[in-house]
Amino acid sequence: MGNCTNRIIGVSIAVPEPYGSLIQQRRAGFGDPLAHSIATHVTLLPPTEVDEAVLPAFREHLELVAAAGCSFRMRLDGTATFRPLSPVVYVELREGAASCADLQERVRSGPVQRELQFPYHPHVTIAHCIAEEAMDLAQRELADFTASWTANGFSLYEQGPDGVWRKLYDYLFALGLAPVVPHQHSAGEGGSKGAGKSAAKGKGKGKGRTATSSTR
Repeated sequence: MGNCTNRIIGVSIAVPEPYGSLIQQRRAGFGDPLAHSIATHVTLLPPTEVDEAVLPAFREHLELVAAAGCSFRMRLDGTATFRPLSPVVYVELREGAASCADLQERVRSGPVQRELQFPYHPHVTIAHCIAEEAMDLAQRELADFTASWTANGFSLYEQGPDGVWRKLYDYLFALGLAPVVPHQHSAGEGGSKGAGKSAAKGKGKGKGRTATSSTR
């Protein structure tokens, strides 16, 4: 257990609305107790315990990473699983995976250096550590889910004592291709401290099938 000056942080790209809430609701419906503990996302830095004295330097590092970045397209399509290696079912990232892989390497190259347990594979979790039957259901139910949008940046999150992840800061890429799409609010989140502003609204319909951002 960490001491009182340690904090648990993570960095991720949020799946924008309406897709973020839709996936979160479906995840909760499959019985995943972690569904409402974090906004739907693609991980860049997994949960990492750090001394809070490191955070100012890490935030500066993330600003530099964002300043060197450029917006890129992301597309989710279909489901897969890490089982039996890891009890996770996820939505596949079909477009933008290479950009996420490059970005996560740069995020982990600064003051917070984190070794990965498995090779990096960007994805969106829809079921984690629940009954096998429920994970099978999640993989079937969202097999035809698709969504696409333009990623304009990433965010720094912190896990609270209650296990809920809350956004601390947004980091926008210096070179943008489209307006920023709305972010999903995580549980207990009262708004970001960062500079990111929501400017475009997505469109989507159905029970979690085809959904494409209006920023195309």
